[in-house]
Amino acid sequence: MTRFWVGGYGSDMEGDAEGIGFLAVDEGRGASTLAYRGVAARVASPSWLAQHPRLDVVYAALEGAAQVQAFTRSGEATLRPLGPALPAGEAVCHVAVSPDGRMLIASCYGDGRVIRYGISADGSLTAPVPDKAAALRAALFGEPDAETGRCIPGADTPDVGPIRGKRPSPGVSAPDVEPARDPYPTPAGEEPRVSHAHSAVFLSDGRIATTDLGFDLVRIWRPSGTGLTIDHEVVLPRGTGPRHMVMHPSGHLHVVTEYSCEVFTLASAPDGTWGLASATTVAPVAQVGFDFPAELAVSRDGHTLYTALRGSNTISALRVRGAGEVVEPLALADSGVDWPRHHLVHEGVLLVAGQRSSTISALDLDERTGAPRDVRHTTSAPAPTVILPVR
Repeated sequence: MTRFWVGGYGSDMEGDAEGIGFLAVDEGRGASTLAYRGVAARVASPSWLAQHPRLDVVYAALEGAAQVQAFTRSGEATLRPLGPALPAGEAVCHVAVSPDGRMLIASCYGDGRVIRYGISADGSLTAPVPDKAAALRAALFGEPDAETGRCIPGADTPDVGPIRGKRPSPGVSAPDVEPARDPYPTPAGEEPRVSHAHSAVFLSDGRIATTDLGFDLVRIWRPSGTGLTIDHEVVLPRGTGPRHMVMHPSGHLHVVTEYSCEVFTLASAPDGTWGLASATTVAPVAQVGFDFPAELAVSRDGHTLYTALRGSNTISALRVRGAGEVVEPLALADSGVDWPRHHLVHEGVLLVAGQRSSTISALDLDERTGAPRDVRHTTSAPAPTVILPVR
């Protein structure tokens, strides 16, 4: 049996999910048997999930509660908490685990914070411990305490509208790192923009890339002490809204933008600094202001990228050419769901989570080109926002 954990929005985020769900496909019978089999762990709005690289442990961003929590397998289709939930920033929407399984990075949409947590040998989470000496230096001399992750209050956050759904309650303060600053001046008569951290990816050299959807930034961090230190930033065009990223086998970093409907490709220079290599629209018919790209996934062979357009409810496939730096639109297909929030490639099929339709669809992929084809099967699932293969 092929199995998946499913995260979703619960009542605190205007959804009907009761926790982390369990999705399965009968062995040898294909995606047509895909079915939601019940709740694996009852918890409020686990909107993003990540897997430990070695242990049978799953980490959840509890978006409405502004917390993160670890869960361990307790049965074939069940999970139990591994330690208490820890405080995060407002509307924590993404978690990423380091390849060595020693740290977790949480991205917080509501207040823009990026938070580093330790991971113990058993997979449980440990909160960052601020360096008191560095904190004292910051208090006395005004030095930023980025290395230790001191708590910096987030800015007031407006209602986040249709992309995020209901505004969650303010989070509990937690140690984090220096906040982003808008690289663009605020036009006369407009309100200042607000930082929205949205995702993180671990780079091959141990550094971490995060997106700031509100400030059009890709930020590169170095782990330092118990926190993170900013290395440098890549500034994207104003108003693009970088959301999610994927590392390509070539070493390029592909970034999908929520507001401008584009994929930006970043490349690393010999000195380790990242910069823009290319950009393309996700699809010629994508409508800015109506379509809002969500996830970005890559095929196993690295030849194809997939993003979902919330609005037209379509899946766009993009061909990767050259040495990984050239991306161009390939095909567009119906996603089979309403508001395709997340998707993943699994054994020649694209699984798509429809947040508003409370369904998950399975799309066939062309074996030769990788282009999405017909919707093979659809199953009910409460307000799904992420699908994670079970170890």
